[in-house]
Amino acid sequence: MKKVKKTPLRTCVVTREVLPKKELIRICATKDGVVSIDLNGKSPGRGAYLKLSQDVIVLAKKNKALDKRLETSVPDEIYEQLSKLVHG
Repeated sequence: MKKVKKTPLRTCVVTREVLPKKELIRICATKDGVVSIDLNGKSPGRGAYLKLSQDVIVLAKKNKALDKRLETSVPDEIYEQLSKLVHG
């Protein structure tokens, strides 16, 4: 009998949608307060997941969802990098 591998699910901090991990992007904050985009999903530190959509990124910046989840201030450069990822 074959084992079926479970798909890891994560919740978007803005929309509260539970989606497969591959459909979300992870933003990571270290203990030093350094915030970065974690493309591999394995960097150490506190993480938050966002749906890769321009509307979600704008809303996250507006309501400071990432700041609250990561317990640090997220610089504007991170939001700019996320927008570039969406637009390819």
